[in-house]
Amino acid sequence: MLDTIMERAEQIRELGPANEALGRLDDKAASILRETGVIRLLQPEAHGGLEVHPREFAETVMGIASLDGSTGWIAGIVGVHPWEMAYADPKVREEIWGADPDTWIASPYAPMGIARPVDGGYIFNGRWQFSSGTDHCDWIFLGGMLGDEDGKMAMPPRSLHLILPRSDYEIVQDSWDVAGLKGTGSKDIIVKDAFVPTYRTLEYSKVVDGSAPREAGLTNPSYLMPFSCVFPLGITSAVIGIAEGALHHHLAYQRNRVQITGTKIKDDPYVLYAISEAAEEIKASRTALLDNCSRMYDMVAAGHVPTFAERAAGRRTQVRAAWRACQAMNEIVVRSGGNAMRNDNPIQRFWRDAHVGLAHAIHVPGSVYHVSALTDLDIEPPQGPMRSMI
Repeated sequence: MLDTIMERAEQIRELGPANEALGRLDDKAASILRETGVIRLLQPEAHGGLEVHPREFAETVMGIASLDGSTGWIAGIVGVHPWEMAYADPKVREEIWGADPDTWIASPYAPMGIARPVDGGYIFNGRWQFSSGTDHCDWIFLGGMLGDEDGKMAMPPRSLHLILPRSDYEIVQDSWDVAGLKGTGSKDIIVKDAFVPTYRTLEYSKVVDGSAPREAGLTNPSYLMPFSCVFPLGITSAVIGIAEGALHHHLAYQRNRVQITGTKIKDDPYVLYAISEAAEEIKASRTALLDNCSRMYDMVAAGHVPTFAERAAGRRTQVRAAWRACQAMNEIVVRSGGNAMRNDNPIQRFWRDAHVGLAHAIHVPGSVYHVSALTDLDIEPPQGPMRSMI
């Protein structure tokens, strides 16, 4: 797949400014993702997908993001949804992919809506932010909290993933005005009194503890990997790929650059030191993330169900990889000179894109580091928000 992508590399790279100007992925960029089959990497073979090892998915996302951050981000976000859809009810999978296996699914999973139980399903309401690539998708995964008869959140809290067709939700077109990743079109979604049948829902508790794919009878280890490993994989891969793209453009820019002092970059040992250090740190980020993915895959392939402590350690590796790549990128961008910040220089776009990607909730280190340290000390972390993304 990566070879196929590289054959289209120049097209993807050239569409970066167009994606940003549109505030969503240009139709040509979306077509490249469809034609190459990137979004079908984790889709079940029964629906025309490729069922690849998630490591190949991550490497492909990194490669695309190194060419254009927004295109890589869409590949990572939209590309992971077929993975969860693999263990949804067969009826909803047929509704989505029966007529067109190339149908894309958007998200977000953050539980920003309330699902009130009714006969046969739920009445669903809410507003969500950050639905990446949503203009090119015909279905959506949305996170919701179970409600009571009055439409208020039921106690104890219970989270669901609900699946809706495009006819059941509104895209707020002017809701994506941001500093970076502009081309992702990560717009707001509004749902008003939509009926969602039970078969179009998944219990989040079963998704996150891995029982949902096992109850669905899946045997491919790719689908038995923890949600908290696979879901962040596309996002963090995009950030690392963007850092790799920034490094590529930095090197191209610095090769013949002469600083205002008259010193050529090749004669500035301090910049040369920063280049080598950044290159190695970004490479280490890539290696750590891919190794984490392979380790989880091997674990489930051997029949082991990852423990909470193992999932927490995996999340720590993933979060650290994103921060490490972004911090390394900063060291070279600030040594690129003021002209690197001009809008015609791609360095500034990669720099902005990486920082917006790092701001995603999946990269917040506080609770992840807290929980992983507790488990390393054989202390059971308390129930509640601290554990919700592990």
